[in-house]
Amino acid sequence: MLFRPHQAGAGSGGDDNDDEWKMPAVVVSGSGENQEFEGRITVYVIVCVIIAAFGGLMFGYDIGISGGVTSMDDFLKKFFPAVFEKKHHALENNYCKYDNQFLQLFTSCLYLAALIASFVASKVCSKYGRKLTMQIASIFFIIGVILTAGGINIEMIIFGRIFLGFGVGFANQAVPLFLSEIAPPNLRGALNISFQLFITIGILVSNLINYFTTNVHPHGWRISLGIAGVPALMLCLGSILICETPTSLIERHKVEEGRKVLGKIRGVENVDDEFDSIIHACEMAKQVKDPFRKLMKPVSRPQLVISICLQIFQQFTGINAIMFYAPVLFQTVGFGNDAALLSSVITGLVNVFSTVVSIYVVDRAGRRILLLEACVQMFISQVIIGIILFKELKTTGDNLSKGEAIFVVILVCTFVMGFAWSWGPLGWLIPSEIFPLETRSAGFAFAVSTNMLFTFIIGQAFLSMLCQMQAGIFFFFAAWVIIMGAFTWFLLPETKGVPVDAMVDKVWKQHWFWRSFMIEDDRPDVKVV
Repeated sequence: MLFRPHQAGAGSGGDDNDDEWKMPAVVVSGSGENQEFEGRITVYVIVCVIIAAFGGLMFGYDIGISGGVTSMDDFLKKFFPAVFEKKHHALENNYCKYDNQFLQLFTSCLYLAALIASFVASKVCSKYGRKLTMQIASIFFIIGVILTAGGINIEMIIFGRIFLGFGVGFANQAVPLFLSEIAPPNLRGALNISFQLFITIGILVSNLINYFTTNVHPHGWRISLGIAGVPALMLCLGSILICETPTSLIERHKVEEGRKVLGKIRGVENVDDEFDSIIHACEMAKQVKDPFRKLMKPVSRPQLVISICLQIFQQFTGINAIMFYAPVLFQTVGFGNDAALLSSVITGLVNVFSTVVSIYVVDRAGRRILLLEACVQMFISQVIIGIILFKELKTTGDNLSKGEAIFVVILVCTFVMGFAWSWGPLGWLIPSEIFPLETRSAGFAFAVSTNMLFTFIIGQAFLSMLCQMQAGIFFFFAAWVIIMGAFTWFLLPETKGVPVDAMVDKVWKQHWFWRSFMIEDDRPDVKVV
């Protein structure tokens, strides 16, 4: 049983302490009973979710726009003339047309910057809240858009991408946490996946923009990069309107405000049980002075290992290699520039609609079944693509036949479909919901930074890997999919419907392997005075 705090009254002390709470000397028990909190999905929550998810739209636009821009001749002639010459060399190796480290750096430097920014964002997120962190992200996005769209030399372009990376680091730290903390437990999966949905919409929109601007000479690429300012401004203005999460408010001692916001977003008056649960989690969090140090303890091992592994696996599915360089990849297998960009639009549509499927299914079927099914689907797709390219696409000379190239596009869509309703959204959802409050921001910072690190590695290496490994690159990613499936089957517990602040008792202490790490748990029944 959790007891509500005694709020400080009008005559209880200075105004600085009006929002502080005192808890009676009680034993707070972490029972394994299922808790059902009152609440419903409100219009205000939907508005907050949409505005916050614009951080995902910006991220997705950045992912998708770089591949199309780097395939535009006007862009290549201005910034990468060597690549332009190689691209149009009649006898050039089909797999190596775009193998250039600086061209890859244009894409991947964003993710290296995001890696560094995520740790700073973790501190900002904990100390100043999720809302301010999103506002800072939008400012970085706007600066990055100005530098890239107005770039006159390669240095300016790279610096612009770095600022965009800072924005990604801050947005990817704050938005999933915001969505997990504002959503009712029974809808947490669906609302959190809206972040991934907006990422896929951003990718689709960028592909559409690239398709139309590729024939706008000589500044079509500037239009493509400049339109990124639209979601950046929407996030900036929209983040002023949304509320802070109740958890963040209470964590920062704004208890009464936190209670009011909780009632507002739940749409009911009786929020006592959920409010008590958050108070309890905040009391536990207050006892941890160094959350990053706490992450290194055995009791935090399950969440940390799973979060890091999910990010590594998400990148080693090969999805970002395909999304970054889809136009380049389709040109490699025989499509012209316009046809390659159109094929990217098709995969983008598949990506969006498949993510919608995930929103509908994730809180019904659960997380594990989606991940396991997708492993089978992605493995089959990649192996067949690899076989076709290995047999039919020679290093020089003719490309694939039209029928074979179209079949490759269909297989890529099948692969994207599997990823979009599983490893894409769940790679962000699961890390945002499994950490206790005292290590939530720090733990998610590790997840974000790991994701950015391996996105950087894949982005920087993919074109060189394609050149060296040729069709074998698809077998390389398929082998990783097997490892991912085994990890999910044996080590990933189901978290569907479990309240965020009850994961330790209901998930980790019940798991056949991870429960052994809970022996040293310093979060048992705690006497809080």
